[in-house]
Amino acid sequence: MTKLSLRRAPIILFVYNRLNHTKQLVESLKANVGCEQHDFYIYSDGPAKSLGSQEDQTKSVEEVRSYIKTIDGFASVHIIEREKNVGLAGNVIDGVTTVVNKYGTVIVLEDDLVLSPYFLQFMQDALDTYKDEEKVGHIQACDFTQNPQLPDTFFINWTGSWGWATWARAWKQYHIDGQYLLDQLVKRRLTYQFNFDGTYSYTKMLRKQIKGKNSSWAIRWYASLFLSDMLALNVGHALVQNKGFDGTGTHCGGGELYASSLYMKPLRVNKIEPVVASKQAHDIYCDYYRKNYGFWPKVKRRLRRTLQGDFGR
Repeated sequence: MTKLSLRRAPIILFVYNRLNHTKQLVESLKANVGCEQHDFYIYSDGPAKSLGSQEDQTKSVEEVRSYIKTIDGFASVHIIEREKNVGLAGNVIDGVTTVVNKYGTVIVLEDDLVLSPYFLQFMQDALDTYKDEEKVGHIQACDFTQNPQLPDTFFINWTGSWGWATWARAWKQYHIDGQYLLDQLVKRRLTYQFNFDGTYSYTKMLRKQIKGKNSSWAIRWYASLFLSDMLALNVGHALVQNKGFDGTGTHCGGGELYASSLYMKPLRVNKIEPVVASKQAHDIYCDYYRKNYGFWPKVKRRLRRTLQGDFGR
């Protein structure tokens, strides 16, 4: 039975210029049990001059904006239209900060996701169950390992950004300065653990953010919670799919590595005690990264893409 909450967590959706993706996400969200009890905030970024022609971006952004103005079925709908392009990171950091500080909790979505009908129920139950547990800072519902040995729910020292939730008490730990975060990881000799025992270079992603080669808010959120010794509750069944690996997004390569099948049943939140990271889950993630991001797997993918005529990824 779903736990009752005095106030349902608000939902934030970040959109840009992908009308079909946005429609798909909203349709799956409206199919969720209890969606009408949640306030809905939609942040629409402004057109970017650097992506194609300004005219083309303006048209696609306006198409999305026209559509989101028709959305109903929630406790309330609030639309925030950026006059200028602030980028996904700027949009997320400002939007999450504003909404979570107002409500105390928040559920966060981006436009390239598709949800199980029980996504919201799981998120709300998890937010209620761990609201007073200081060591839990993040709830996520993605599973791309597709490993049947994962528990239904477990704690892990990692934060996924595809359909997630948090509390104001945890978001206060967010540190925007990537250089500070990297310096702390190095100083405290935590880079090996941060990189899942050296199987995936999250520190490389952080260094690229520092150099301006990416603007990832998510890598800084992961590092912020990691350094604060705060865990994420994750799932062994995917309640979220990412449909953004089709060439329409800024970072769209490697979609075959993150395939998942939506779990179309309610997923119970049974409180896990004590609050410690699951070694079993950690080892499964390390194994996944080792098998997919080691030297030879990368060589094989590059050869396959070359033979298929894909020279750009």
